[in-house]
Amino acid sequence: MPETKIPLEPDQMYHIWTHANGDENLFRDEENYTFFLERYSYYILPVADTFAYCLMPNHLHLMVRVKGEEEVLRFLGESRKNLQGFGNLGGFSRIISQQFSNLFNSYTKSFNKVYNRKGSLFIPNFKRKRIDSDKYFGTLIAYIHNNPVHHGFTERPDEWPHSSWFTYLQDKTTRIKRKEGIEWFGGRKEFLRVHREIRMERLISLFEE
Repeated sequence: MPETKIPLEPDQMYHIWTHANGDENLFRDEENYTFFLERYSYYILPVADTFAYCLMPNHLHLMVRVKGEEEVLRFLGESRKNLQGFGNLGGFSRIISQQFSNLFNSYTKSFNKVYNRKGSLFIPNFKRKRIDSDKYFGTLIAYIHNNPVHHGFTERPDEWPHSSWFTYLQDKTTRIKRKEGIEWFGGRKEFLRVHREIRMERLISLFEE
């Protein structure tokens, strides 16, 4: 269970982040990034829409909007008349949190098998912060895409291949909520401007504390 008391509520937007346990990396090879996204699609896309992601060697960031109760219940296989069933399952927030835990545990098991290691890979409690102001939605997308720059992995967000940056600049079919995301910026031109002019240091306390 996550350390924070912030619940994961239906139809709400969240910044979610976590990092490696200790000095290890979460991703050692290119195949690791691909496999994580496959597991992410399996565990998270049924219960949350994704607006941005960035996977880095030792940590990751996600921007998601939790789906509504009925949609999550359909995923769980419950009947629509049993909306009170979340109480029997431990609560809505617990179900969503468990999906993230399942993601991290599934990835860890495969990672451990490939690299002949044992023990936890991620910190015990993933972090999350609710984003409830429209003016911050686009800024959070830019913040996530600029994390490789902030941590010194690259000089520009377009130099890092393991994020949703390129998805926003292409017209290919995607499960990322690209259209809605671009609308927050007011178009691709503004998308690029905000990414170029963002000041990461000023936003850490806003999005991560």
